[in-house]
Amino acid sequence: MPRSSVTAPPVGALLRRYEDPGEPLSCERVSEGLLNRGYRLSTTRGAYFLKHHLDGDREVIARQHRATQRLQALGVPVAPPVADAHGETVAVIGDRCYALHPWVEGRHRDGAQLSSRQSRRLGSLLGLVHTCLERVMHQAEPPTIPRPRSRPPAPPSPRRYTRQYAPQHSRPYDSADPTETFALIDELLALARGSRPHDTFDTLAEHRLLERRALLERYADRRPPPAKAGGWVHGDFHPLNLLYRGTEPAAIVDWDRLGVQPRAEEAVRAAAIFFLRPAGVLELPKVRAYARAYRRAAGADAGEMAAAVHRVWWERLNDFWILRWRYQLHDRRADPQFAAVSALVVWWTREYEAVHAAFTA
Repeated sequence: MPRSSVTAPPVGALLRRYEDPGEPLSCERVSEGLLNRGYRLSTTRGAYFLKHHLDGDREVIARQHRATQRLQALGVPVAPPVADAHGETVAVIGDRCYALHPWVEGRHRDGAQLSSRQSRRLGSLLGLVHTCLERVMHQAEPPTIPRPRSRPPAPPSPRRYTRQYAPQHSRPYDSADPTETFALIDELLALARGSRPHDTFDTLAEHRLLERRALLERYADRRPPPAKAGGWVHGDFHPLNLLYRGTEPAAIVDWDRLGVQPRAEEAVRAAAIFFLRPAGVLELPKVRAYARAYRRAAGADAGEMAAAVHRVWWERLNDFWILRWRYQLHDRRADPQFAAVSALVVWWTREYEAVHAAFTA
């Protein structure tokens, strides 16, 4: 899908909704995210983060906002939106949804920039998020379950452009079907081989697809059963959605994928992003410190973590979202992630017992 042109947000119309927000001085795009657009909006009264929700569902966004307000009251570092003069946090202008948040000074830190102590702090923070979400969402909001699609759509507009993480689940917590994955591999192989001009990425993609097919043929009998239970999770917990001030977390942002999933799987997925090194390996000592702290904070036992490790490993074995973006949506923004992400599943398979122990010991 071709990249859409960036439309400047309607700053004047937006600010008129708020009580004394100041006069606008500048509005600069700053977001590094793949799904929404973010801007630093400076006014005579201060700075704000202006978020344009491309996939705008007013009620869903408002529910996310209510969740962050409740989490802040429990001491979770978040940045709830600013309410307008009528108490609303979602501004619908035309057919677009916007939200104004306080500007949080901070920077992103990946696992390489975290000490063992800070890795423990990260695990404790995610455990706090999960336990507090259980408190604030229980019987307060209807559960929603993110359902990844089997293949990327060809959407007519960015509002329908949703991130692809894994093949279609036939049930809410089912696992990927290798039969479907084999068919997808064949399709992606044909696209990679036929890509013109053929570059080094296409060559690596072909190698990884053939390698992954061989791994799936070898381990097809290790498909995990459906998960038994889920809990409220952030849904997209990774370095670009966590701001640090100094060495301490200042704000967890981007709650667009808030929903119900097996909670320990989010802990494993997050570790596989935070502690992934460029060579496609995990920093297991830091993973161990992080996982122990998460288990204590969330009350997750070794059995829950072991099941999550196996299910996320299987998910990664069947996942080709970066290649689907490149070859089916003609969007190359995620290409730089491919080398490390595709190498990880090969290393994880080879070092399965060591990874399992890091999360459960």
